Amino acid sequence: MMTKPSYLYLTLLPILFLAGCASQQQSQVPSKPVRNVNVQITENQTIQKPKPVVVKPVTPKPEPKTYYSSFEDWKADFSRRAIASGQNPSDVQRLLASAYLNQQVISLDSGQPEFSKMPWDYADSAASDGRVSTGRRKFAEQSSYLSSLESQYGVNAEIVAAIWGMESSFGAVTGSSYLPSALASLAYDGRRREFAEAQLLALMTLLQRGDVPWSQLDGSWAGGMGQTQFIPETWLKQGVDGDNNGHKNPWSTADALASTANYLSNSGWVRGLAPFYEVRLPASFDYSTVGSKLPATRWAALGVDTIDDVFLDANTQMELWLPAGKEGPALLLSPNFDVIKVYNNSSNYALGVSLLGRAIARQPGLRQSWPRHERPLSTTQVTQLQNRLTQAGFDTKGADGIIGTNTKKAFQRWQSANGQIPDGFITQRSAGALTSW
Repeated sequence: MMTKPSYLYLTLLPILFLAGCASQQQSQVPSKPVRNVNVQITENQTIQKPKPVVVKPVTPKPEPKTYYSSFEDWKADFSRRAIASGQNPSDVQRLLASAYLNQQVISLDSGQPEFSKMPWDYADSAASDGRVSTGRRKFAEQSSYLSSLESQYGVNAEIVAAIWGMESSFGAVTGSSYLPSALASLAYDGRRREFAEAQLLALMTLLQRGDVPWSQLDGSWAGGMGQTQFIPETWLKQGVDGDNNGHKNPWSTADALASTANYLSNSGWVRGLAPFYEVRLPASFDYSTVGSKLPATRWAALGVDTIDDVFLDANTQMELWLPAGKEGPALLLSPNFDVIKVYNNSSNYALGVSLLGRAIARQPGLRQSWPRHERPLSTTQVTQLQNRLTQAGFDTKGADGIIGTNTKKAFQRWQSANGQIPDGFITQRSAGALTSW
């Protein structure tokens, strides 16, 4: 008697047969990626082929000529390149037609001061009695607006006011150089051609947008515009419509102040942190740490104490700066000190802004007096110093006649190797051994 197949067996038989066929087919056919597995194609449907991707050729950026025989030659070439980059031809022609070669701008750009200024020269000028008096009056007039900007952007109101004062004497002096001529002259001269041409292109965009009127094109010889002296390219990125009139005009007080707060905020300003804190150094202090950036807790462990007993976050990176050496003020610089330098990459400038801001807000200035008996080196002497430091094995990374960070650090190492306190302060007295050969 034959045993009747079970129901389960009959049910699985077709499935097993199909699985075996499928397995055979898979072993014979190379695997392919599965696409659109949830789409079923019926008899009356056709498979839609993907549209071919059209790759547009990239038009190379027009390059400037390597040599220009005249200012007019440069203008013609720049006009060609500006139009090729998408600028409106009529605007390009209008702007360049009014531009003339300004030799004074070229002289100012290539000239260097005969002597390096001492930090107290900047401090005295920045926080002069007249500027502080005007600043307090202007601050009172704009107090409500500046307070709202501080709430919005986190930047101290007195710092915004101080930059306003440093850059244009609170809007009184915004520059008398015709911007198209100044920038075109810098571009033709060639030393900073890429920078100047970028500013001209940005200025055209501002004119097209209506932010800058054609009738208001006077600024600084270096391209600064308006009450807080933005260059056109930076204004394009950082400009704010502070008075809500639909335009971002750097000559508008509200727009300029709001844009300054916005620029500092976007550059990393830390809310509630002063640009610097004056400190006392212990008698046994290791001066080789001058110029180093360490957490606030580390400075405290080294005996560095704030004069006003300010509480600093333990992890905040602070830099110890002795702007006038061991005999002058000692300052712990916060990250906000570096933020101020986006306006002018000078520690003396940032110090001037900070001190003016304190004076406007009726806060105390520096407690330690300056060693005003010290005298600076001339530009020629600085170049000589740089060459001799490098020859002695203390590389200054170049000899440009300007006392920068690399020169100060090299001099500090030389001081340490030659029995001096390594405070990095370069004067006629401290560097005399290297400039009197």
